[in-house]
Amino acid sequence: MKKLFIYLLLSLPLPLMAQIGIKGGLNFAKVSKASEISSSNKAGFHAGIFLAMPSKKMISSRTELIFSRQGYDYKNATTTGNVNMDYIQMGQLMSINITKYFSLMLGAQTSYLISAQADSSTGTGSGPEKSIMDLYNRIDYGYAVGVEIHPVLGLIIGARYNVSLAKVYKDLQNMQAPSFTSQDAKNNVIQISVGWRFGKQPKKEKKED
Repeated sequence: MKKLFIYLLLSLPLPLMAQIGIKGGLNFAKVSKASEISSSNKAGFHAGIFLAMPSKKMISSRTELIFSRQGYDYKNATTTGNVNMDYIQMGQLMSINITKYFSLMLGAQTSYLISAQADSSTGTGSGPEKSIMDLYNRIDYGYAVGVEIHPVLGLIIGARYNVSLAKVYKDLQNMQAPSFTSQDAKNNVIQISVGWRFGKQPKKEKKED
């Protein structure tokens, strides 16, 4: 499955005439399948660039390179705290252009973890923020679904749900796992973004009589 997602991201060549754009916005992140802890949403942000293949037809494609700060707040019997994770995400998405102003987005993405930190507090006080990179799988992969609106030429407003299929943590059975970890935890992120696509915008083809 992991090889399949990497192949999907790398196998579609970008045309030289692709339009470049920028985007950024808010993340609302948490982890699923974290049975050992009680996790809740954590606010973060994302920013990056994309290349969109211009198309007058219903289906088009986009490649994205995004920095994404995500993680989760957690609580268990003795400890509360938060985990911050910084990823570089590469996504290959298909855009289904329902109208000139509205699109559905669907695709695959692979992420590389570049930073991970955790801090916590107990009944005796707060603990220092720690780097926890050794606990994490560097590669994450999954799929994304979302919607976009294009109210004026160039402007993009979107909402997307990113679902990871890979586990956040390495095998923790052979190590002393910290209180904020959960063996089967997976990333889930809602992204609200605003962007701008540069260059001449494609127009819909008119049907001939």
